[in-house]
Amino acid sequence: MKSAFFRGLFDSLSIAAGYVPVAISFGLTAVYADIAPWMAVLISILVYAGASQFILVSLVASGSTALSIVGIVLLMNLRHCFYGPVLMGKFHDAPRRLPILLMAAGLTDEVFATAISKLNRQPAPEREHWYAGLQLGAYLSWVGGTAIGAFFGHDLLQGSPLLAQAMGFVLPALFFALLLEIRQLVPYYLLVGAALATVAASFVLPSYGAIIAGMLTGALLGLRHREGLK
Repeated sequence: MKSAFFRGLFDSLSIAAGYVPVAISFGLTAVYADIAPWMAVLISILVYAGASQFILVSLVASGSTALSIVGIVLLMNLRHCFYGPVLMGKFHDAPRRLPILLMAAGLTDEVFATAISKLNRQPAPEREHWYAGLQLGAYLSWVGGTAIGAFFGHDLLQGSPLLAQAMGFVLPALFFALLLEIRQLVPYYLLVGAALATVAASFVLPSYGAIIAGMLTGALLGLRHREGLK
């Protein structure tokens, strides 16, 4: 089981490559919004919500109420309600040992995509430990990147303007790489339909609303595909 855990840690390196630069950007953004560096790191430790953390900081900086901040961040992360049931289906071939809350705590878009594409390659009794390693590696890279950005990011980026420009493209590039990895697991029209729905919704809805619209479209197309297979 230890080897499965370390395999998961190793597989998290591809996620970490995208997380660290974006987390550095978040640390910088939080500090520029007059949030103390230690508080920026604490947000990543407790919230761990990727893009939602940038919105959280902007809402705090604009003086939004606590209720509206919590509500918007929750709406942005509703998509995880779709992720969980899909992933849990991958662990039914062997008795579960880890608590569900622990397995849910590190679930992100990138962890989900990587797990969906690689879980079936792991022996059934080792999947939980592999997944725990994958989650932990991704989590530590996000928290560590935030700490670098919050405490040292300003000096780092001042010394390399090219690095500052490249960091903005890292997360979209990571998402695209993960999409290429899972494209053979789902019908092509499902991916296209979800993408078109997301783009169309982005013209009339905020970003989190567009994401939810895309996921709902993908879920409906997936149900239609399943019904067609019966």
